[in-house]
Amino acid sequence: MDDPKFEDLPTRRRALMLGAASAAAIVSIRPALAQTNASVMQCAIPVTDPGRAGSYIAPDGRVVPARTPGAFPAPGRSFKAQDVKRALGGGTLPGTDPQASRAYTNYIRRLQRGTSGFTCFASLQMPRG
Repeated sequence: MDDPKFEDLPTRRRALMLGAASAAAIVSIRPALAQTNASVMQCAIPVTDPGRAGSYIAPDGRVVPARTPGAFPAPGRSFKAQDVKRALGGGTLPGTDPQASRAYTNYIRRLQRGTSGFTCFASLQMPRG
């Protein structure tokens, strides 16, 4: 076995085995990513969070006292992630006019960690593979 062409045989075999293992990993990861992507699109973002129910939303997305001039009453419902994603891309949230939708999407953009809907909104910002 002093022939040089046989010296790298274990390396080739190892490379083939690693390639096969990588392919198996990709096959098992892709469905998991697809399932995660589908579950992200099912989450919901409330406008506003329960602790501020009855408040209005200013055009810039701030929560303001009820009946503040120029502000919009909170819709009292949550919006599905897919609707929010569409609205963030220039669409309108369902059941709202364009101005209210803009105020609500501004509210969503301002969500902070610990606020209802933040995790859902953050997951929309994650790049998908």
